[in-house]
Amino acid sequence: MIKLRFSWLGVVTFFILMITIAPFLVIIPSSFTSENFVSFPPEGLSLKWYTGMINMPGLLDAVVFSLKLATVTAIISTVFGTFAGLCIAKYNFKGKQTINTLLLSPLALPSLIIGIALLVYFTYLGLAGSFTGLLLAHVLITIPYVIRFVLTGMATFDDNFEKAAAILGAKPIRTFWDVTFPLIRSAVVSGAVFSFLISFDNVTISLFLVSAESMTLPLMIFNYIQQNLSPLISAVSTMVILLSLIPIIILEKVYGLDRLFGLNSNSH
Repeated sequence: MIKLRFSWLGVVTFFILMITIAPFLVIIPSSFTSENFVSFPPEGLSLKWYTGMINMPGLLDAVVFSLKLATVTAIISTVFGTFAGLCIAKYNFKGKQTINTLLLSPLALPSLIIGIALLVYFTYLGLAGSFTGLLLAHVLITIPYVIRFVLTGMATFDDNFEKAAAILGAKPIRTFWDVTFPLIRSAVVSGAVFSFLISFDNVTISLFLVSAESMTLPLMIFNYIQQNLSPLISAVSTMVILLSLIPIIILEKVYGLDRLFGLNSNSH
């Protein structure tokens, strides 16, 4: 006879999970409604709101711009965040803890405060409303995630492998590429994925720095629902959810999420 054990932790986890996915359980079904207003459960089933996205003004431009911004942000944050994390993890130098705190501080500061500060500063520099200003802002808020993941990956790193490579005559660049990077690859990939998704979905900071010519997809949705709450926005939101899931699904197939997020200690 199988005895089922009651666990309060399991119950709490279940309710947290349900609260987390509840918006998706409303948005996705409501995008298939045949009515001209958002309703849940949906009244009838129709794909007209998905076909209607084709004629939505500025949608394609916003999608392309957001993908471009998120991709460039992920590349820059991953490169600089990886080397910053390696320096912090491997070397001891004066002011190390202070630099580490400053690099990770965007994680602790409210996005609203960061957005206002960047607006004032970038306006002074003439970067407000430009792609460069928006890119720098997104790099600022995403690079701490890369550093955190790299520091986590380096926690179990054995530098004897690097010493062995140096003894065998490998140059520092060759040692990094052939020895160090493969051992922290899952941490670097995790940081890149988070950088892309955070940049792609960001609203608060982008709200202060975008212009009419550089409108991101989340901000376009935000502006649209202030004027018109139709099932069309549910369809667009569903597409955003799918676009956000694609990188995770691909990485699950290639690496496995346990390795990607460092849940498997034998992933190295």
